[in-house]
Amino acid sequence: MAYLYFNPNPDSKSVKDCTVRAICAAENLPWEVAYDELCATGRHLHNMPDSSRVFKAYLQSIGYVCHALPNTCPVCYTVSDFCKDHPYGIYILCTGDHVVTVKNGDYWDNWNSSDEVPLYFYTKE
Repeated sequence: MAYLYFNPNPDSKSVKDCTVRAICAAENLPWEVAYDELCATGRHLHNMPDSSRVFKAYLQSIGYVCHALPNTCPVCYTVSDFCKDHPYGIYILCTGDHVVTVKNGDYWDNWNSSDEVPLYFYTKE
C-alpha cells in the first residue's frame, strides 16, 4: 500500500476537485473530460457537479455500484486500512468530504489522505 501523488489538473492547481481527480484516476480520463461529464450530469439533474447526488448518478451511469462499509469501528477504519484489505482492483472511496481512488492497494491523491475515514465506496461491476 502506497500513497501515489496524482494531480491531473492541467495547470497543476490544487483546487477542490477531488471528485474529478478520483474519476480521472479510476477511469484513466483527462481532467477536462471527467469535469465535463460531471457538469453534464449536474446540468441534467439541475444540481452542482460536485454534489454527491451528481457524483453517484454519474458513477452509476458508467457501471459503478455503491457499497457501504461495515460500521464496526466508524472512526478507526482509514483509507490506509482499506488499501491493505483491498490489494487488487479499483475502488472510489468516499469520506464525509473527500473522494479518493484506490488502485491495486495504492491510493491516488494530491495529498496524503491515508488517515481519512471512508464511509462507502464504489466498484465497477
